[in-house]
Amino acid sequence: MIEKKKLPIGEEFFRNIRTKGFYYVDKTGFISELLKTRGSVNLFTRPRRFGKSLNIDMLKTFFEFGTDAALFEGLGIAAEKELCEQHMGKYPVISISLKDVGGEDFQTAYETLCTVVSEEAARLDFLLESERLMQYDKVKFERLAENRLEKPSELHNSLKLLTRLLRRHYGTSVVVLIDEYDVPLDKAYQNGYYPQMVNLIRSVLSQVLKTNENLEFAVITGCLQIAKESIFTGLNNFKVRTVSDVRFAEYFGFTDREVKELLDYYDLGDKFELFQEWYDGYRFGETHIYCPWDVLNQCDKFCESRSARMESHWENSSSNRIVKEILEHSNETTRAEIEALISGEYVEKSLISGLTYSDFENEEPQKRQTHLWSILFATGYLTDAVRPAGKIHRLVIPNREIRGIYEERILSWFETKTVSNTERWKKFCSAVKEGDGAAFQSLFNSFMDDSISIRDTFIRKEMKENFYHGMLLGLMRAEESWIVKSNAESGTGYMDIMIRIPAEKIGCIMEVKYAEDGTFETACKKAMKQIEDEGYTAALEQEGIQVIHKFGIACHKKRCKVLYNKAVIRPGGPIER
Repeated sequence: MIEKKKLPIGEEFFRNIRTKGFYYVDKTGFISELLKTRGSVNLFTRPRRFGKSLNIDMLKTFFEFGTDAALFEGLGIAAEKELCEQHMGKYPVISISLKDVGGEDFQTAYETLCTVVSEEAARLDFLLESERLMQYDKVKFERLAENRLEKPSELHNSLKLLTRLLRRHYGTSVVVLIDEYDVPLDKAYQNGYYPQMVNLIRSVLSQVLKTNENLEFAVITGCLQIAKESIFTGLNNFKVRTVSDVRFAEYFGFTDREVKELLDYYDLGDKFELFQEWYDGYRFGETHIYCPWDVLNQCDKFCESRSARMESHWENSSSNRIVKEILEHSNETTRAEIEALISGEYVEKSLISGLTYSDFENEEPQKRQTHLWSILFATGYLTDAVRPAGKIHRLVIPNREIRGIYEERILSWFETKTVSNTERWKKFCSAVKEGDGAAFQSLFNSFMDDSISIRDTFIRKEMKENFYHGMLLGLMRAEESWIVKSNAESGTGYMDIMIRIPAEKIGCIMEVKYAEDGTFETACKKAMKQIEDEGYTAALEQEGIQVIHKFGIACHKKRCKVLYNKAVIRPGGPIER
């Protein structure tokens, strides 16, 4: 049996993937397209975890002097022999990543950037032996490589200095690669030193990118297109390639064909529809794209066990702060739009392409909402349903994983908001404990009035039920004296919610159904029948619970109906219902 290649999870170095037995999805067409259409400065914006860092390292490996041509054998770019002859291994390269530049204060972030640049200089330490460099240049270079910069202007000029020294040494202009350029700005905004960081990043980038005779071209990546006037002021021949552009669409993320080939290679072809549902749905230009981080991680799960459950992997690599922020600043209109989105519908928005983080502090509600929608789109929480017409985008949630992020944040927001109304929440808990079905129904309806609902759309019924299930769990888990279990096994099945109140020997069983087209009565009866038929009271009876409240709950949009029944267990006697 032939051993399968390893999955390159978290591997961002092209050389390692090609030499250490990793599976590689060929993205070398990016090199050819770049060379044919590039400007002097090329910015590519994509959401996180879509292969930006690996592509940057691929470019470095291809262009840098001394590269090993064997690394590209069998890949698409190798077939373009004339292009490879002209460009492969023909340039000095500067490559830095700003993804770790940040800190709780500006000084820490400044020092981190110094370290990043000095480490790249140290990689080029052969310049100290160059016979083409003047001694004073070597002194400057040595101070940079050893991270002994004496004043800010030396950091501001650091990358430009490296391009000048490299060109003097090689006699060839330099390729500059900068990965995750906007991460320091995001961290600065979160920690309160954004204006200082803008000035620093602008100065460093402007000096190396603007009217620099030593520059062949530059490639920059990030999640957001920061406004040109904020960072890239005065750059000529500056090309921006966003998720809306047709060119380069297939080079960040995986296409349908690439996912099918990968799954077939690992004998997982039968899982393709699951991968489509969970991780597909992004539209870059005119191409449908999967999140590669999700695909690789879930493929790894299935290689370990074919019965593994589908998981959210992209979600776990971020705080999802932006979704929380748009909910916290939402009005009735915004909440209605989010309802449409999580129900599988679309919203139409005019988006801003060039953003600044200071825009988020705009006190005018309409402008603030526009900025937030624009970031949700740029960072992958929304995508285009169709190719945009001008600035108007028809936005949808890409897939099941991202829909789950919205629902999780909505439920968290719902829990915080409802529990903060202490009096109403305590009345609801009393209705649960006392088995007051009428009060339960009335209070849960009032809570749902304040929240976001699921509409009647193509979203599967069980997913709608899970949403309301989550709302109920959020209300009851806040009562710390209760033991609340979700999808607990009892009898011959799994009940939606089981509650034990040990001090009073009271238990509750809740079964939630989605009332299609508002058929509340039918859904309630089905829920109650399931409780009885599946013997859901068995687990509570075995634990000595003496009173069991049974709630059959039907939900539709922002309304619910509740059927209630009670079982009283007399020790040593029959069950009274």
